[in-house]
Amino acid sequence: MKKYLNKQFGMEMLLAVVGGTLFSCGVNILITPLGLYNGGFMGMAQLIRTGLVQGLKLSFLSKYDIAGIIYYIINIPLFYWAWKEMGKMFLFKSLVTVTIQTLWMTFLPIPTEPIFSDYLTSCIIGGLVVGTGVGTILRGRSSGGGQDIVGVICAKKFPNFSVGKITIMMNVVIYAICLWMFDIEIVVYSLIYTTVLAMACDRVHVQNINMSAMIFTKKDGISDAVLKEMRRGVTAWDGVGAYTKEDTHIYYIMISKYEVEKLKEIVHRIDPQAFVVLNEGSRVVGNFEKRL
Repeated sequence: MKKYLNKQFGMEMLLAVVGGTLFSCGVNILITPLGLYNGGFMGMAQLIRTGLVQGLKLSFLSKYDIAGIIYYIINIPLFYWAWKEMGKMFLFKSLVTVTIQTLWMTFLPIPTEPIFSDYLTSCIIGGLVVGTGVGTILRGRSSGGGQDIVGVICAKKFPNFSVGKITIMMNVVIYAICLWMFDIEIVVYSLIYTTVLAMACDRVHVQNINMSAMIFTKKDGISDAVLKEMRRGVTAWDGVGAYTKEDTHIYYIMISKYEVEKLKEIVHRIDPQAFVVLNEGSRVVGNFEKRL
């Protein structure tokens, strides 16, 4: 069990590092050279950077892209909130992810000329890269800070809330400011970019996809292991094989797609011959615990 947890933690940290790197490289190399803006807290950091460098004429700040540093500073009170509400492990992973993002965004050189001269091409490719990065971070049970932390905590406290709703509200504010400061073209292309980003993120991130599982086994112990190790409810009943006429235990479980590998590990450990049926995209109404 301990070996499995260490392996799982190592994989989650790897996903957080890879995701943070993809996010930062996509923003610096594909999006920033075009003068486009992210949504959420990162967009807020980019607007503050623009205000300091261009509005207040602090040209010495232009040597590095300070948006990452500003973003880190904005996250400091959110880190404390995450620690109080979500625990030390979530805080640690978020700290690692945001630190990696800040370092990459600060020291990764921004091309003087866009890699793709066509705005639409850059928006699509940039959205795919950045969205894959965000989805990978979330898949590692971490967060990229900002609205991710706020949304996860709100979703925990209020069942009908979600990270997506927080993101939408933040984006409305950010792009309203962009519309006031810049040409409408910048706002339109930024919206295209964030839309592609959201679609790519949803493809990679599987934590909120519900799965139903039916397990057919002749051995005891699977239901107890699921209850203890996964903290998921199990509905059990007895069946009889139509061909063998042998008694069979049947278990029905609702999990998130992210938990499938853990369930398979438990079943295989106790009964390698067990028959498992998995259905993706099950709609759940009632008392089903979200795993954030």
